[in-house]
Amino acid sequence: MESEFTNFIHDIIEKDLEEGVYDKVHTRFPPEPNGYLHIGHAKAIWLDFSTAEKYNGLCNLRFDDTNPTKEDIEYVESIKEDVRWLGFDWEDRLYYASSYFDQLYEYAIQLIKQGDAYVDDLSADEIREYRGTLTEPGKDSPYRNRSVEENLDLFIRMKNGEFPDGSRVLRAKIDMSSPNLNMRDPVLYRIAHVSHHTTGDKWCIYPMYDYAHPISDAIEGITHSICTLEFEDHRPLYNWVLEKIGFKNPPKQIEFARLEVTNMVTSKRKLRQLVEENFVDGWDDPRMPTISGLRRRGYTPEALKDFCLRTGVAKSKGTVDIALLEHCIREDLKLKEPRIMAVLNPLKVVITNYPEGQIEMLEVENNPENPEMGTRQVPFSRVIYIERDDFMEDPPKKFFRLSPGKEVRLKNAYFIKCEEVIKDEKTGEIIELHCTYDPATKSGSGFEGRKVKGTLHWVSADHGINAEVRLYDYLYIEDEAGGEPKLNPDSLKILTNCIIEPSIANAKPGDRFQFLRHGYFCVDTKYSTEEKLVFNRIVSLRSSWK
Repeated sequence: MESEFTNFIHDIIEKDLEEGVYDKVHTRFPPEPNGYLHIGHAKAIWLDFSTAEKYNGLCNLRFDDTNPTKEDIEYVESIKEDVRWLGFDWEDRLYYASSYFDQLYEYAIQLIKQGDAYVDDLSADEIREYRGTLTEPGKDSPYRNRSVEENLDLFIRMKNGEFPDGSRVLRAKIDMSSPNLNMRDPVLYRIAHVSHHTTGDKWCIYPMYDYAHPISDAIEGITHSICTLEFEDHRPLYNWVLEKIGFKNPPKQIEFARLEVTNMVTSKRKLRQLVEENFVDGWDDPRMPTISGLRRRGYTPEALKDFCLRTGVAKSKGTVDIALLEHCIREDLKLKEPRIMAVLNPLKVVITNYPEGQIEMLEVENNPENPEMGTRQVPFSRVIYIERDDFMEDPPKKFFRLSPGKEVRLKNAYFIKCEEVIKDEKTGEIIELHCTYDPATKSGSGFEGRKVKGTLHWVSADHGINAEVRLYDYLYIEDEAGGEPKLNPDSLKILTNCIIEPSIANAKPGDRFQFLRHGYFCVDTKYSTEEKLVFNRIVSLRSSWK
């Protein structure tokens, strides 16, 4: 399916191949290791790797690690895990921009010698002030016309660590009156006396992304540098760097609209703030839009790739309804996972005319929509639990579940009728129901003229397994007035007294199930133990997406 899928980027690539601009396709996924990847990165990963695959090309994984003050090896490892989990393989093509620091430095020397770069002593604030605005041109730095010899001397001394952080930068000499602010003598190198996770203390000057990125692409033989729309205004600078250095047949930058999803915030700065201020349980909190969070929640690579495919590749900005993402995971899981009975808010039911001590094993389909998944045996006994919400003492007219004197069907078992309601003497809370069952109504039996509208799931009290269930809502609530989304104070509800049928006794972290009438759930990979299972709700059963 993915190989047949096409978009405007593929149209550009096919034209380039037909016209002989390139004789191959080579893409790259270039994350900066300054945080965990989110769902927007999943779209980029899918696009970069699947595009290369479509044209029998190659895709590299390259860490754009040019800013050591914000980067960490923890992020490097998490990114590798995310790309692998999504099902993509960079094979032997794992690269770091930091591996090219020597070459980048030599190219900077070349630019200085050509008169295309100069050392500037203006402070960061002064550089901003001199840059001008969208309506006013910038003005030249007083240091712009230094001689080549002076610039070379100062840049070498910058590299040798003679100057403090922020005291000097290397800038490209382009055009301070350009209508594109990115072309107004952008900074190429800054001084930073900090250790780097791959180069240690070798360097105290570091290249800027806009300088390192196009050169890294060219060194690796990238043909099509696919990136998001915010880099469109940077494309002239991308091309300028490659042209001035003299790369033959340089890469072509193509931009697409980044993936924005309702009820999700994908700003790395905001996500880091949530982690650092303990609003969430780490980068992999199941409410987070990170790939690791979605993985822990129970999402599958197949569902995320289906979501990327359905959302398409656009040139203009847009926001996708999160209901589509939820639809994709439901579609992926509905034929794969067993459907079991779990009571999340238990109410005790005693079937008074069922023989004491008797245990009946009932045959239950694992997934009615997929008969190949077979059947399992579920124990039935005199005392069971049903959902508290499935009983009302004084029900409204169209309440088709259990109430005094009313009959319902127990899923795969019998009809029961409520005969008596037992309450706590002090609080008046309902603590137990006494019911009777009709042996002639066993599921699959031929009972005639008996119709009930309600079917309830249940769990045998003596056999059920106690578990913790975590119900997740959206981390952010959309602002109806169109403002910034707000944090949802009710994004997590923890239920500690849930009773689940015994077939889940050997469930392992990451295993998924459909809990009848509740939704899809996954055994948590962080807090589940052999002593106590913890389940995350992946998604409810209801879908509002058409």
